[in-house]
Amino acid sequence: MLVIRKSALRVFILGFALVLAAISGQGSLFASSHSEAPGISRNPSVDGTDLYAFRSPEKPDTITLIACYYPLEEPNAGPNWYRFNEDARYEILVDNNQDSVEDISYEFRFKNRVKNGDTFLSFLPGITNLNSTSYNLEQSYEVDEVRGNSRRVLGSGLVAPPPNVGPVTTPSYNNLWESAVYSVADGIKVFAGQTDDPFFADFAYIFDGVTIRNGLGNKGGGKDGLGGFNVQAIAIQIPISMLTKNGTAPSATNDPAAVIGLWTDAYLPKTTVQAKNGLKTSGPFVKVSRLGMPLVNEVVIPLKDKEKWNSSEPKDDIQFLSYVQDPELAKLFNAIYGISVPPAPRNDLVSVFLTGVDGLNKVPGVVPAEELRLNVAIPVTNNPKRLGVLDGDIGGFPNGRRLTDDIIDISERVVAGVLVSNFNVSPNNQLGDGVDANDKPFINQFPYLAPPSDPKNHFHHHETPAQ
Repeated sequence: MLVIRKSALRVFILGFALVLAAISGQGSLFASSHSEAPGISRNPSVDGTDLYAFRSPEKPDTITLIACYYPLEEPNAGPNWYRFNEDARYEILVDNNQDSVEDISYEFRFKNRVKNGDTFLSFLPGITNLNSTSYNLEQSYEVDEVRGNSRRVLGSGLVAPPPNVGPVTTPSYNNLWESAVYSVADGIKVFAGQTDDPFFADFAYIFDGVTIRNGLGNKGGGKDGLGGFNVQAIAIQIPISMLTKNGTAPSATNDPAAVIGLWTDAYLPKTTVQAKNGLKTSGPFVKVSRLGMPLVNEVVIPLKDKEKWNSSEPKDDIQFLSYVQDPELAKLFNAIYGISVPPAPRNDLVSVFLTGVDGLNKVPGVVPAEELRLNVAIPVTNNPKRLGVLDGDIGGFPNGRRLTDDIIDISERVVAGVLVSNFNVSPNNQLGDGVDANDKPFINQFPYLAPPSDPKNHFHHHETPAQ
């Protein structure tokens, strides 16, 4: 049975949100990691936007990991459309002994094939299955599992679904999209392809001076700035026993083997040259994108170090400690709204942020690092609460991250101090962006994400009804 002391939980949640909300001078606010650094914004195909990790609701003996890339994909993107970068290597990494170094990595590499070069159409009418000759610009992929010096191919020649082009080209699109789920080795399932962007936030007002569209944000009325946009997503569902350090599926939440740390990376070849027939790449791979916890490079790291963060390793995160000492967002709440917030400095936040919390997802001897930490022994929540641990739902963020967890509202309320004595008052405990859920419903089976939007019948900025 999991027992968390109330005082420890309060410190953790406050510390976690404050660290995520810390800003050093310049940078974006509360946008997950959509175009979070100047350099990576020029390479959007390898820009990691979000990482999710949770026990699979309908198959709780497995963990589902989802990494999203390529922000703000407009559904009307013909004739070439969006796709994964075939020069890149995409990875989801697992640290199962808490030394801040990956023990397992799942690598995805993509390959394009043109079946008919005499047409300008990437997709011809009548794609009814993934092997159709009408799927003219086909993208396939290989997924490998790497453990130390051991590598094995889990699947190759797997085909990513085409985008939702429209009813003439991709009739019965949802069935076609769902057919791109593959069962590979040892009960593992994989998916890679375009999906609806699962993140939700009122970008327009957040980016304009951390303002709120409607009141304090707790009564709805916000507009999802990511509504109607797509991303490229890789998803993998893995038996729990394959992820833990001792090969078991722990049932006790205080078992050190129950906690795993996770992040996603993307790599590009070191050298890229513009040639007559397109880009030519060579040299070793260089890390260009990194994402564990949401919001970190977006709101913690200043502009001068954003690319450094993207290329760094979790074990070296001590170098970024100075950026989490005095959270700017709390000052902005005070300046803009007159909200009384807890005072700085909060040096205890560093250890809380980098190690996990006692009784939830911290183990003895952990090496501090920024990772999305998941206690795999915590049961699936039957009725998930969008505020996760903040609302007593320990199956949600920051214990891993589910698709429905409302990262923005959690962070805004806690940075205002709702879990500190004398600060759980209005307006602190009512802050939000007015967007409480994704614009499209998630599906109830792997890969759980919603299919990409229809280019003919989509709209942006879905509005949450005001209460």
